[in-house]
Amino acid sequence: MIRKIVYGVGGLGASLFAATQAFAAEATAAATDVATAAAEAVAAPVAEATEAAAAAFVPTAEMVNKGDVAWMLVASALVLMMSVPALALFYGGLVRTKNMLSVLMQVLTIVCVAALVWFGWGYSLAFTSTNSPAPLFIGGLDKMFLAGVSPSTFAATFSNGVYLPEYVFVIFQMTFACITPALIVGAFAERVKFTPLIIFTVLWLTFAYFPIAHMVWYWAGPDFLHAAPTDYGLLWGWGALDFAGGTVVHINAGVAGLIGCLVIGPRIGFGSEPMPPHSLTMTMIGASLLWIGWFGFNAGSGLEANAFGALAFINTLTATAAAGATWAIIEQIVHKKPSLLGAASGVVAGLVAITPAAGFAHPGTAILLGAVASLGCFFFVTTVKTKLKYDDSLDVFGIHAVGGIIGAIGTGIVANPEFGGQGWIDYTAPVAVAGEFDMATQVMTQIWAVGTTVLWTGVVSTVLFLGLKYTIGLRPSAEVETEGLDINEHGERAYNY
Repeated sequence: MIRKIVYGVGGLGASLFAATQAFAAEATAAATDVATAAAEAVAAPVAEATEAAAAAFVPTAEMVNKGDVAWMLVASALVLMMSVPALALFYGGLVRTKNMLSVLMQVLTIVCVAALVWFGWGYSLAFTSTNSPAPLFIGGLDKMFLAGVSPSTFAATFSNGVYLPEYVFVIFQMTFACITPALIVGAFAERVKFTPLIIFTVLWLTFAYFPIAHMVWYWAGPDFLHAAPTDYGLLWGWGALDFAGGTVVHINAGVAGLIGCLVIGPRIGFGSEPMPPHSLTMTMIGASLLWIGWFGFNAGSGLEANAFGALAFINTLTATAAAGATWAIIEQIVHKKPSLLGAASGVVAGLVAITPAAGFAHPGTAILLGAVASLGCFFFVTTVKTKLKYDDSLDVFGIHAVGGIIGAIGTGIVANPEFGGQGWIDYTAPVAVAGEFDMATQVMTQIWAVGTTVLWTGVVSTVLFLGLKYTIGLRPSAEVETEGLDINEHGERAYNY
């Protein structure tokens, strides 16, 4: 009406023209409304049929690829190798001779206990949602002791219509649950009692690891999510990207390690007497085995033997190579002598940083991410720790937490398709499609995911460590610590000569 008045001031001809335009617009709008109503009338039953089909959808053995199964079993074995022997040797070589056996025993026993806890209630809490009081934060207990899991049940991958036998998925995720608490012990190595450590492991897995794993990795699967659009963990729903465990494994363990070393306190003689590694040869062997095992850790997290597994594989190789070389170059510049310990530390920093980005980055940006992480971890290990004087014995916080944070936030950048990244996939569509990538928004989402992980594990770890400290005690006597944990805690020595 306003438009007709305005045009009317210009003359009758203009008014007639305006009226004609208005009539045409109204006619077009009416036609559009009819078309929209017709489309909705058609779409409604189609959507209902799609949801009904998804609800009735049942995976079958024909949807399982034997190549995927073979690869995932090999990947699971590689991840287990990362704990024992790789991590055990890496950590063991870094401590003093009198504590070598204790570190080996701690890592070995944690792996055993974590596997049993995963079987008991861990898998259910991490990867189910039914009967849960808070489905966004933690799963239910439907599958305690693997109830309902059999050779005829299946787990979703990231592709429509492609499944794994559920046992394969249980095995693969079990190895992640085994190595994560084992990483923590390096932060307070040489000064913790064995039994409280194992009790801590059981409680920390239950209240820190399983909830974070659920929040980051749990979802209904590509064939179900569009029909159950809220069936996912909190951070998954936010759109946080974590391909293989930057938040779940490394930040989670690294922050817990820092809390532990602060609650337990520094080693006797820390800062006043030398505490060199007793065997860098073993540390080198351990670091090398970690690198090899990490291909299962990262490339296996794609859950299929496909191009994205290959992408994660090459990124794990290039980022790690860049990080190891960067650390050696930094030491050459700062200390005039590149060290084996430094190069091995750089390798681990690169492995940690590429973990969340492995399936999203281009190999070129993976190199940059590895180099940046190496620089950041070097700064924390050599400068921040010295300034703040906390005794993170084997630099668990300085490498795993710091490298994990750099990698997790950096994932929001390297995943950008403009930089050769893979972006993100919208699984709420009946057939998964690429989503529109907004780098600033994605980086903020990554920061929120990092902050949530730090806060959650920080609170849980503080409560557990303080509770154990003031009940059964965490630290051995000064006499035991001085003589060494090997003979006092376990009645044997790593070396008899």
